[in-house]
Amino acid sequence: MVLLKVVGGRKTGDATILRRFPATVGRGVNSSYRLEEPGIWEQHLEIRLLMPEGFQLASDPNAVTVVNGARVQQTALRNGDLIEIGGLKLLFSLSEARQYAWRWREWLTWLMLTLLTVGQLWLIRRFMK
Repeated sequence: MVLLKVVGGRKTGDATILRRFPATVGRGVNSSYRLEEPGIWEQHLEIRLLMPEGFQLASDPNAVTVVNGARVQQTALRNGDLIEIGGLKLLFSLSEARQYAWRWREWLTWLMLTLLTVGQLWLIRRFMK
């Protein structure tokens, strides 16, 4: 999952997590991340996940997109890249991984190991007589 956080512009502090790819950013109704700011096109850019290369940004040919200070049409994205579109600056980063609670599975595993040990001790005692 990818986190896009607005770090410059009127919506500073706004953020979204992109979970499905390709994801689009723009002012269009069907955009994955909708931003209605001056200078942002209907479908300003698209972020794709290409394996094994990683994340790829593709900009609308008429739209101005700047990544880390360089104007681009298409580029690979890395964690921490700064994307400038219209009057906004977006920080591209990987979102925090969700951690699951596995306590019940751990408890069940220890219970099964204890039962197995008790069963083996019972068999050893039974056949040693």
